[in-house]
Formats: sequence, C-alpha cells, structure tokens
Amino acid sequence: MVKVGVNRFGCIGRLVTRAAFNSGKVDIVAINDLFIDLNYMVYVFQYGSTHSKFQGTMKAEKGKPVIIRKAISIFQERDPANIKWGGAGAEYVVESTGMFTTMEKAGAHLKGGAKRVIMSTPSDSPSGKQWNDSRGAAQNIIPTSTGAAKAVGEVIPELSGKLTGMAFRVPKPSVSVTDLTCRPEKAAKYDDIKKVVKQASEGPLKGILGYTEDQVVSCDFNSDAHSSTFDAGAGITLNDHFVKLISWYDNEFGYSNWVVNLMVHMASKE
Repeated sequence: MVKVGVNRFGCIGRLVTRAAFNSGKVDIVAINDLFIDLNYMVYVFQYGSTHSKFQGTMKAEKGKPVIIRKAISIFQERDPANIKWGGAGAEYVVESTGMFTTMEKAGAHLKGGAKRVIMSTPSDSPSGKQWNDSRGAAQNIIPTSTGAAKAVGEVIPELSGKLTGMAFRVPKPSVSVTDLTCRPEKAAKYDDIKKVVKQASEGPLKGILGYTEDQVVSCDFNSDAHSSTFDAGAGITLNDHFVKLISWYDNEFGYSNWVVNLMVHMASKE
C-alpha cells in the first residue's frame, strides 16, 4: 500500500484523504498545513456543506488526527523542503496548495524524503486576464476560458488541434457538465452513439465512465467518483453528422478519486 503525505488540508486535500480511506489502497500517513490547528482539522474533515459528513470516524488524540483508528503525523511548515515526509513514512506527496506548480518548486518535497510528488493545481482559479472573473459568482453566469480541451489533446494526441472549448462559471459549489458539440466523420444515429457509450460504461470503462437515461440534474452527481457520466436523455442531434453530447462530473470529488487512482497506478509500476 502506497504511503502518502498531503500538503495543505484544503478542499482537494481533504477529499483526496477521504478518497484514499475509501479506496483501501492508499495510506495517508502525514498532513502539512500551516494555517489550521489540529482541532479545526478534525472538524473540517468530518463535516462538509458540499460533500456531507465523512462516513467514518476522526478525532484528535495525543497531538495527532486519528482517522478510522489510523494516527496521522502533522506538520506546520511553510517551506516544502522542511517537511519531514520521510520521517513520517510518506513516499508520495499530494501537493494541493496551488502554489508550488512547477517541477522546481514542487521538487522541494523530495528534500524531505518524498520519492514522488503529484501536483494538484486548481483548474478554476481566476486567470487575472479577464475583469469579469472577479464579478459576484453567486449572482452571475460568467463566461471564461478553460484548459480542458487542450489537456485532452495532450492526453489523446489523435485529438490534438481538433478540440476547442470555453466554460461558464455558475453559482454551484461542485459538479460540472461537459457540452460537446461534434461533427462525426461517419454518419451516426444518436441511438447508436448511446449504445456504444453504454457498452463502454459496462465494459472497458466500467467505474470510469457512467451512463444514465434518468432525468437528472447537477446535484445528482455530487460526490460521484466517475470521471464522467453520460446523460443519454440530454443529448440532441441536428442530423447524423451533427450531434451534441452531455456528460456530468464532480470536479472536486471525482478528481480527487483519480488522484488516488493515479498514485495506485504509479506505485504498481515502481
């Protein structure tokens, strides 16, 4: 079982920790957070307005947080190089401050004894390039840029240069939806597309891609661990060469689960 440290116990740090305990494949052994004390750490992990109460136990005991009878070392260091990850037994570190986002900066964790660093960078932080990013999020739908389309091209080279995209910020604490408009090279009936997606969700992509024909809304996917869930009833077609596909995902909890899965995969290749 891979032993992991978490740098910054914010939203993603807490959800990665939850996902790790849920998986049973990752052992959280240390947490570094300069800004919160032990008792508050216990409180914010147990309770969440968005992802509800942790389905387990956590308490403070002998100066450490104890999650489901597992004592975890805590640090309060500003400089990653000063965190004694090795002494706590952490081999991998989840860097979730959003501050150390280059190889050089994140590499400071290696000085404390970590072997690998997984950088988790907020994907929805204001770019600083658009004034409307700073407008009231609870009052507006805000058009903004997204790096998602570019990232797909990097992961799947065959799609590089074939995708572009934008995003809207909406007054919703979690869950996002992908609205993909595409022009298939070969004619495709929507029912055939649904059939192929459903087969994938029950076969090679089981547990990764979800599929639903229910009349769903965003909150139905809160705390959903799938990478994405295809909404068969929401898609539309203009003709057999022009189709709009809709798929939902929890951009916090789903993402955090795949951070855990990534570490499990990496450890299997060591």
